[in-house]
Amino acid sequence: MSHFTHPAGICESEKVGAGTRIWAFAHVLPGAQIGSECNICDRVFIENDVTLGDRVTVKCGVAIWDGIRIEDDVFIGPDVAFTNDAFPRSRVHRRELPDTVVRRGASLGANCTILPSLTIGAQAMVGAGSVVTHDVPPFAIVVGNPARIVGYVDTDDIRRSRVTRAEPPADGDPVRHLRVAGVSLRRLVRADDLRGSLVSGEVDSHIPFEPRRFFSVMQVPSKDVRGAHAHRVCKQFLVCQAGSVAVVVDDGDAREEVVLEDPQFGLYVPPMVWSVQYRYTHDAILLVLASDPYEPADYIRDYDEFLEQVASAPAIADNGRSRQRVVEPPAGAS
Repeated sequence: MSHFTHPAGICESEKVGAGTRIWAFAHVLPGAQIGSECNICDRVFIENDVTLGDRVTVKCGVAIWDGIRIEDDVFIGPDVAFTNDAFPRSRVHRRELPDTVVRRGASLGANCTILPSLTIGAQAMVGAGSVVTHDVPPFAIVVGNPARIVGYVDTDDIRRSRVTRAEPPADGDPVRHLRVAGVSLRRLVRADDLRGSLVSGEVDSHIPFEPRRFFSVMQVPSKDVRGAHAHRVCKQFLVCQAGSVAVVVDDGDAREEVVLEDPQFGLYVPPMVWSVQYRYTHDAILLVLASDPYEPADYIRDYDEFLEQVASAPAIADNGRSRQRVVEPPAGAS
């Protein structure tokens, strides 16, 4: 056989990839599908309707129930608890179970609990002992009960640059370009006197498009995340009017984090840049100027779809820097 099963282990499935090792007291049921070069450690139970990708590590004491989908290169720590039924009853079996998906490269820390029908994003990291009650965005670090985002991970993936913290433009310099293509921090005009302070900006001079819509985000619990999407066409300009908020921008090759905490600085986000806002302070007010009216079809909310579209889009110049973006709006967009 192309895989190894310990004499004290039980593997009833015939769909196990080459190089996979199944160790003592592990039990794999007949319907399970396991990829190549996986490591299934002692006392692991894998039910029938389960798929594991390649190079998955499952440490001791884990049970993977029906409806769990694990992609390539995932690490599952000891005693991680998956659940697949939000309202379980003894001897009452649901005919259909919602899928729980752990995307490629994610890591689940020891003793964490994953509630049913959630998605753990690519390269995300769940802290030990956390209870995950909501979807986790790609690259997010979540901890606690309930698990909340506390940061974004670095990665050794050669496709991607490391996360950096972007600084505002230096005095006298109105624009600071980030390594994320097309994204820039822009210094607005500020006037202070005995009557208070005023910040102003003009189209073209400070805002590189003519706004057709605005909205404000406020009273966001610091535990929650907003954004986690890209736009196909719409451009945005973000200014934190009060408090502070962290913004992660990602063009598919580089990611950077910007802390907006001074209304004199605005962040320009062009189309086809993935953006996430988190770490809102309780008093934060985020003003967003948009180049286009609201159009649901303009949003890309799945990170893998975003990467696919970035890879296939023609390279054009945006704001003086080469970047990938979709030139035409999607079918059905107004």
